[in-house]
Amino acid sequence: MSSKTAARIVADMTAAMKSRDKLRTEVLRGLKSELKYYEIELGRPPDEEDCLKVLRSAQKKRRDAIALYVKGGRTELAEKETAELAIIGEYLPAEMSDEELADVIQGGIAEANASSPADIGKVMKVVMPKLAGRTEGNRVRTVVSAQLAAMQSADSE
Repeated sequence: MSSKTAARIVADMTAAMKSRDKLRTEVLRGLKSELKYYEIELGRPPDEEDCLKVLRSAQKKRRDAIALYVKGGRTELAEKETAELAIIGEYLPAEMSDEELADVIQGGIAEANASSPADIGKVMKVVMPKLAGRTEGNRVRTVVSAQLAAMQSADSE
């Protein structure tokens, strides 16, 4: 594993095993395994962006599981997934603030010449490469649609 994140996961897993931190060891061992599978799939060692992709995927799985466990009334399992999510979050870059996100989206709207909610696809195509790894796609879509709807309602007034 060639990236800094992958090396950090392996080193932290070893430390967690030595300190007998069962949950942390389990999560990091799973991440290491997912990275290894991804390496085999790619046919090369994963670079930093590949590692972040695997981590975001693991993060999304945990979020989805939490939602299902809460819906099903399984709070103890939701708490475990939340703890795992926190461990995974330590290896991901900090998420963008709402202000930073709004600024990038405003630029994307101008770049795509978007004027109505029907143009959401054009804007998403422009802004997602700029935001990759820094925030979730659903969050971006929500802000884009809100800004386009606000633009349309301002135009119609």
